[in-house]
Amino acid sequence: MHRFLVRGFLSAVAAAGLALGANAQTIERSGNVFHMPVCALPAPGMARCHAHVVTDSKGKLFSYSLAPIGGYAPADLRSAYAIASKGKATTIIAIVDAFGYTNAEADLGVYRAQFQLKACTTANGCFKKLNQNGVQGSYPAQNDGWAQESALDLDMASAMCPNCQLWLVEATSNSYSNLATAVNTSASLGAHVISNSYGGGESGTQSYEASYTHAGVAVTVSTGDSGYGVQFPASSPHVVAVGGTHLTMDGSARGWAESAWSGAGSGCSTIYAKPKWQLDSGCAKRTLADVSAVADPATGVAVYGPTSGLNSAWLVFGGTSVAAPLIGGIYGARGGTVTYGSNPYKHTAYLNDVVSGSNGSCGGSYLCTAGPGYDGPTGLGTPIGTIAF
Repeated sequence: MHRFLVRGFLSAVAAAGLALGANAQTIERSGNVFHMPVCALPAPGMARCHAHVVTDSKGKLFSYSLAPIGGYAPADLRSAYAIASKGKATTIIAIVDAFGYTNAEADLGVYRAQFQLKACTTANGCFKKLNQNGVQGSYPAQNDGWAQESALDLDMASAMCPNCQLWLVEATSNSYSNLATAVNTSASLGAHVISNSYGGGESGTQSYEASYTHAGVAVTVSTGDSGYGVQFPASSPHVVAVGGTHLTMDGSARGWAESAWSGAGSGCSTIYAKPKWQLDSGCAKRTLADVSAVADPATGVAVYGPTSGLNSAWLVFGGTSVAAPLIGGIYGARGGTVTYGSNPYKHTAYLNDVVSGSNGSCGGSYLCTAGPGYDGPTGLGTPIGTIAF
């Protein structure tokens, strides 16, 4: 397995460090690992992607051209979550992101070749890039931060469902309106899973909620990377809201341990009704999250993606942007029937209960504090195989 080499990663000062682009806002720290959001804080009516890239203490990317030196590989992630199925070529996972990503297919090819996953290309029918209207062409211009988000999403879906088709559906901008259009397009063209790793404020989002309501489709959405607090579209009662964990290897029978990641979003919606399958009593409306997966940049994942413009390299990523496409990939590997976000609630025996960690201050309640059973930061828990999905 490709273990996370955080000490070596942080000490590799001699490696080519590239300054993160203008999208980045602040340097954050998780344990001994520094990281930064790759997307800017959004204006009203806009969404922010939830990817965090590992940097040095001054915000410079660690990037390597030949092979990853850190970050969990597909074999690690499949081991941590006991995923045996590789899915079917008829199952479509749509990745919805904003703006363009010029080298998406080539970068995906490097990732999959590195980890001995079968090729996924336009030529063999596995990969497809579409604009928000479903056209193969007329793509929006590249935004480096959102392109990094897209690379992360494609790689995580690949790790969990290497046999699935992958469609990258590029919204013209990060407006709720354009992203909603891309989601509707994905559903209309037959996607079984639609992965969304972005969010923003709930206020004024009611007109977009129907775009995330597609019977029979697993719509996964990251809960956020700013700690306790609710974001849309994760707060839609018709999606699978995916929180985040800190994931490490240990000596247990499982071989892995998890706690709530402090940056994962959670809480009680002020707008959207509680779905009938959600039974927690401390929130009268929709509660976030439903399930969770690795998200802490300190236990991040290996990704091959853009550093700037047309240049690409190996990077390490965290954020609930890791967790949402990872869970989306597991839905793809399962490939069964889906009733909005209800499936995990029927199969809690096939989820790892995460019982420690917190993502903020909420009076010690389950809305921001992990504990036995359901809680906000990690939901029902993390996958044990595909049955819960």
